[in-house]
Amino acid sequence: MSDNQLRLVWVYPDLLSTYGDQGNVLVVERRARQRGLDVARLDVRSDQPIPTSGDIYLIGGGEDRPQRLAAERLRRDGGLVKAVENGAIVFAVCAGYQILGHEFINDLGQREPGLGLLDVVSVRGEGERCVGDVLADIDPQLNLPTLTGFENHQGVTHLGPTARPFARVRIGKGNGTGDGTEGAYNDTVFGTYMHGPVMARNPLIADLLLKLALDVNALPPVDERWYEALRNERIAAAQQSA
Repeated sequence: MSDNQLRLVWVYPDLLSTYGDQGNVLVVERRARQRGLDVARLDVRSDQPIPTSGDIYLIGGGEDRPQRLAAERLRRDGGLVKAVENGAIVFAVCAGYQILGHEFINDLGQREPGLGLLDVVSVRGEGERCVGDVLADIDPQLNLPTLTGFENHQGVTHLGPTARPFARVRIGKGNGTGDGTEGAYNDTVFGTYMHGPVMARNPLIADLLLKLALDVNALPPVDERWYEALRNERIAAAQQSA
């Protein structure tokens, strides 16, 4: 973080913002402001350049054609890759998650290059679509509680040797590989299939991003009653439907 201002960048909301994923940037922004942080939020449309000076970049999900267009424009722009090289934090959902990897299958049935920010490759699944509530145990190294979210994807994402699973599912399909993994991450780049929006269901993920951006080990406490009520409701619903 620079100039004592936290810079949040919401990437391509005109292409990648399905299932309420814009809620992720709203939650990160709110939880930062609750801690008294000076926050500058920038929503960057697909016809605008990606700034390289942001602290946290958030990317949502999208349909197949918008995903291809987003990948093409992000590759040409180069700003997001440069931002990561500068130490920025990235959190991406579903189609955005696939774009962060080496490649995915686009709407034309072709292999589309990603940004290579995560060591993952996504292909099109041949079985039933992965749809429904998910409960998963987040990697213990991240020290976060149970992950709750909603998945809706046909993609199957395979992790390479330098990517760690973000979580391991108890209920749901996750990456769709059958090995129980969900999402992937490295030091500063995170990807998941979880909608919900995932930050509203799991606000401590938002806090994790803030701590990484601020380079601190802890944040002042905030009122968690609304978040906990939502978490408990969705966890109970997932367990009941399993």
